[in-house]
Amino acid sequence: MATPDFVLELREHVGSAPLWLAGATAVIRDRAGEHVLLVRRSDNGWWTPVTGIVDPGEHPADTAVREAKEEADVDIRVDRVASIGVSRMVTYANGDQAQYIDHTFACTYLSGDPHPADGENTDVRWFPVDELPEMRPHMLARVDAGLSAEERARIVTTTESH
Repeated sequence: MATPDFVLELREHVGSAPLWLAGATAVIRDRAGEHVLLVRRSDNGWWTPVTGIVDPGEHPADTAVREAKEEADVDIRVDRVASIGVSRMVTYANGDQAQYIDHTFACTYLSGDPHPADGENTDVRWFPVDELPEMRPHMLARVDAGLSAEERARIVTTTESH
């Protein structure tokens, strides 16, 4: 996964010490609400919604729109905040540590021909909402929140486990 420049700059000062970062997840539905767009990550092979790190000064909803374009080459509309949660502490292969506050958004597909656009994913595919591929529980929970008809965001008070 591509590491944003601002994180690389922070790493020059803090080494591999834990960083607290903001993330965004875009649960992208087709206009009929019958399918969800998922990406297969190139680093671990898991299916997930589109995700990404919020750049300094960027609104998390804008991150969801940007990441959908960068990762899957699709244009989306952010409809609502679906959930707010906190990831577990992640230790990467190089020893860097980070923990993320995730902002999951329910989004609607507008246009574009979905495909792996930036090398972070090996596949992009529409799945019927009742026939999702095997996913890690925390990502499945984000998809569930994004697909729900709830008007209020879910506030997840336990740290996600992977």
